[in-house]
Amino acid sequence: MENLVTDWPRLLPKSPRSAPKAQPLRAHLRASDLRAAAQLATSATHNITRIAEGVNQAVWSTLGAPSGATPDQTRGITGLVFNSIRSITTLVGKGVDTALAKLLPYIEPPSSPDSPPTAEREAVLAALNGVLGDHLAASGNALATPMTLRYQGQPLDWQAMPPKRAVKGKVLLLIHGLCMNDLQWRSTQPTGEVMDHGATLAAAMQATPLYLRYNTGLHTSTNGHTLSALLDQLMTHWRVPITELTIIVHSMGGLVTRSAVHAAQNQSAPNPHAKKPDSYQGNAQVNPGSWLTALKSIVFLGTPHHGAPLEKAGNWIDILLGSTPYSKPFAKLGQLRSAGITDLRYGFTLDTHWQGKDRFRRSPDHREPLPLPQGVACYTIAGTLAAPRSTLSQRMLGDGLVTLPSALGQHSNLGQQLAFDKSRQFIAYRTHHMHLLSSPVVSKQMLAWLA
Repeated sequence: MENLVTDWPRLLPKSPRSAPKAQPLRAHLRASDLRAAAQLATSATHNITRIAEGVNQAVWSTLGAPSGATPDQTRGITGLVFNSIRSITTLVGKGVDTALAKLLPYIEPPSSPDSPPTAEREAVLAALNGVLGDHLAASGNALATPMTLRYQGQPLDWQAMPPKRAVKGKVLLLIHGLCMNDLQWRSTQPTGEVMDHGATLAAAMQATPLYLRYNTGLHTSTNGHTLSALLDQLMTHWRVPITELTIIVHSMGGLVTRSAVHAAQNQSAPNPHAKKPDSYQGNAQVNPGSWLTALKSIVFLGTPHHGAPLEKAGNWIDILLGSTPYSKPFAKLGQLRSAGITDLRYGFTLDTHWQGKDRFRRSPDHREPLPLPQGVACYTIAGTLAAPRSTLSQRMLGDGLVTLPSALGQHSNLGQQLAFDKSRQFIAYRTHHMHLLSSPVVSKQMLAWLA
């Protein structure tokens, strides 16, 4: 057991020996990032001030001193100081934002195809969206990632679709997980070989590969509604009729996909919180839920169908920090994590799983069951750090982030069980959660199922 914990980094894919020289930081930044970062810094200062004031008031409360407008706020001279800090922060933040907004047209040249965003920049933005994506979207921050379908590294434009001769009626869609982006489906093996499940499967299936990029910090069901609307647009604008749609999902992407299927099946009750994709064309003749008629297969890679241990642990930290007056203000640090992360506690997929509830409050798993879609071939691949001949308890630990039962859809409550056929389940041994994206064993198994 101890070896599994200490040895798992050795199982991760290593960078090739001839790795390219790191680019300077300025190569990854844009001038517009300054304004977005300034907005984020202003928000962070407000949060830190709130935590400091909460600790201060917790001390004063033990001496019988009354609180301010709320139990976490101080009063008197101390309250005046904290209010002044907030006011000054707001004024400075607005001033910097206004100044940068006026300067950007002069210091940032128009975007050019010759200078696309770097992979390093996209990876940082993906991680930031995973942790704070809901806050970025709610505050209108430019760093928030919009949901887009991507073809050959570029977002699809309904007004300028790929030519008919370049696409096929079979479409393979790949959906990434938390804190990731579409570029991370492609990786380099220690041997120098490039691994890309999308390219490999698309060639074998004679399909056109598409990739989804989205803000993983939003609620899973919010992303599910948006994905369903986006796929309806795809059915309308694709150059040839889509006859088959196969979806490969990693981690959180599986929850988003199951949510999207449910959204398409219940078009009469749209989610008021869902945002239409940026490329949505309101005047197009779109048939809601039409993409379900083409959906043939879904392959889940390490999807936490019934939650992930790390988020459950994070929820316990919230409770422990909130158990005393002195540590309670610091619980706000843990509560900065996004809605997408807290949805992973039990594997939320529906609006009803989180609407009207305090997402940081410890509560039992009372999810409304969401079965696998009928008429769709559903496969699941679960990773485990254990060896093939290890004990059952070692294998059940899973891939380091998702337990084996959760990835296989197993649950102690029979109503929550996901009915994966035995022939459509596969366990990848000595495989970390992230290694599922680059494992030749995983690729071979998907080829056996789909091609």
